[in-house]
Amino acid sequence: MLDTETTGLDPSDGHRIIEIGCVELVDHFPTGRTFQSYLNPEREVPPEAERVHGITSAFLADKPRFGEVADAFLEFIGDAPLVIHNASFDLKFLNAELERVSRTPLSSARAIDTIEIAKNKLPGVRYSLDELCKRFGIDLSAREKHGALLDAELTAQVYLELIGGRQKRLLLAPADEANALTAENSGSARSRPRPLSPRLTAEEQSAHADFVAHELGETAIWNWR
Repeated sequence: MLDTETTGLDPSDGHRIIEIGCVELVDHFPTGRTFQSYLNPEREVPPEAERVHGITSAFLADKPRFGEVADAFLEFIGDAPLVIHNASFDLKFLNAELERVSRTPLSSARAIDTIEIAKNKLPGVRYSLDELCKRFGIDLSAREKHGALLDAELTAQVYLELIGGRQKRLLLAPADEANALTAENSGSARSRPRPLSPRLTAEEQSAHADFVAHELGETAIWNWR
């Protein structure tokens, strides 16, 4: 997941990246690995851009230039697909910066654009990151202003909702797969070595027990053993 903050809307007008944020997912789950860097854009941050992200020229004055973090950034993203909200915007800025330091540009084929997914899945709705977060009930309380790392984290949540929710695929190792096949053929089910932890609170379990006892009686299936 990748996001940037910039001094303006187009690198051809001399605008630069001032923050990069990336979040790594594996099998659609965050690994905890992130990349984040503020950058000295070697120019002033216009007031209209500062109003969007709150990042000032004074704050960026002692930050590294893009060339100083380029290798670390490229190492972090490797050859992985890049999930970006409004991918064309971020890629044109990143490629302008990469060209400036004589690095290979990022291919647009690597990009997965959450706006394009949203347009296909939710035709007719508003596609800003804020609007999609609200639609999916994603907490925006920390987003007083735009920020690349925070927005990459929010994009991750939106992306997972757009592709069908946050369920992780159940991948069986070869030995487990063989055991599962044996169990299926024998007609018996395997038991978990340890029961799953309950997701109900003690109060919810007590309320459920009272409901079963007083409303459903002894014939309720929860009483079967």
